[in-house]
Amino acid sequence: MSHPDKPVKISKLLRAKAHEFLSSHKNSNALITIVNHFDSGADTTSCLLALEMIFTNLLKEKQMLIQIIPLKPMENNAENQYKQWLKNAYEECYQKILSCLGHESPKVKIQGLSTAMNILSYEGRYPLETKGSFDNYVPLQKLKSILINILSGKQNTANLISKYTEYLLFDDILFFTWKLLPSLTAKTNPNDIYIMNYLMLLEKLQICANSEAKCLCGDGSAQCFTFDEAVTKKCLNKMWHCLMHWDHTPETHKQLLIVLLEKVLVHLDKPLLLTDFLMDSLDVGGPVSLLALQGIFTMVQVHNLDYPNIFTKLYSMFEPEIFITKYKARLFYLADLFLSSTHLPENLVAAFVKRLARLALLASSEDIIIICNFIGNLIIRHPGLKCLLNKSSETIVSSDPYIMEERDPLKSNAISSSLWELQSLQHHVQPSVVSAAKFINCPLPHVEWDIGKILENTGDDIFDKEVKKFGNLIVLQFEKPNGLSLNRGEKVSHYWDI
Repeated sequence: MSHPDKPVKISKLLRAKAHEFLSSHKNSNALITIVNHFDSGADTTSCLLALEMIFTNLLKEKQMLIQIIPLKPMENNAENQYKQWLKNAYEECYQKILSCLGHESPKVKIQGLSTAMNILSYEGRYPLETKGSFDNYVPLQKLKSILINILSGKQNTANLISKYTEYLLFDDILFFTWKLLPSLTAKTNPNDIYIMNYLMLLEKLQICANSEAKCLCGDGSAQCFTFDEAVTKKCLNKMWHCLMHWDHTPETHKQLLIVLLEKVLVHLDKPLLLTDFLMDSLDVGGPVSLLALQGIFTMVQVHNLDYPNIFTKLYSMFEPEIFITKYKARLFYLADLFLSSTHLPENLVAAFVKRLARLALLASSEDIIIICNFIGNLIIRHPGLKCLLNKSSETIVSSDPYIMEERDPLKSNAISSSLWELQSLQHHVQPSVVSAAKFINCPLPHVEWDIGKILENTGDDIFDKEVKKFGNLIVLQFEKPNGLSLNRGEKVSHYWDI
């Protein structure tokens, strides 16, 4: 048989061995054969499927269940000895299955997790020990072992976490994952790989029960299981206290803030305890500072945090570098929220308008359009800033009183300047930029531009619009070639034969 057919042959052989083992107690060597093949490292996926078939059937048929009668020692007969051997083999094989979660092959990893969870679900439905009237339970030790492997400190486990998300749709798995995570949260500083894996998993967890109640370790319904949201919130708060005190790199720090803003903040019991953490994050720079600023805005807006220098921090973030990050849309969104009040001092808002106008000279076409519309909105919101428009055509650039290097927006002297930058942009090579910059020449509209829709546009969108706008004006002239001769009328053809 050719080599490509060999794995198929091994798969059939292992499946046959599994059926052979299940058919009779006399065929116990068939399990040993499968385990030996597993240890050899050949066709691991087929071995996993064979072990899954064996142990799910053994659990379903309760062939490993030893009845324990209180105050009566277990009978040492042949049947109980065989059941004990099966239980020992079961635990050993389960550890082998878990080892596949660290395999170099992504396919083997996913199959290892799938096999481990399927066996776990069968043990939940058909437990190895009598649990009184409540037989629907999650084997916590096995679930904990799975989570330990997912939260690896040796390799990125994004593919495993993505697969595990499928099991989080079951209320019992979701609930007990929350219950187990505090015990798996490192109290000392873990490495960056562990932190990223931990945060990726935390990002997938929802705090409340699923809309469609169902259990993995049961008959499919959630009637015999109660999801306690108070417990999951308590676990989250306990975990987050440790997470904040880990030593973070800029990458893990950024991911931590994303999870905080999108998943965690609304569920924290004492969100004001985050104040120092967010203040320190503001000094990191780049995306970390921007995300921290969003957290502080939420604290100011929802929890009445008093932060007097918030506008200075926001002002300092408008640097040329921000336009090359994917978080620029978030910065404009935050700036729009912070500057939404009509009671802000005009010289403060003028500083933002002027800084944005200056940055527009360095920005890409799509960013210039966003800036022009944003400036227009600020002037509509604060009519006193129309003085910047009235002086645009009169200002000499060399005498601009605006101080770009000043970190305090109130001391930048922007209110005495003008928007000559937008006047310059009216000579831009991109027609859509010219159109956006011309708003300073016209009466301002009464309604602000929708910045949200403008932020959705990309450079490709702008290019496509321009092609559609001018496509009908393009004339193609085609002249049938005559050998290798040049186009008719070309002067070179009078002097050269080609």
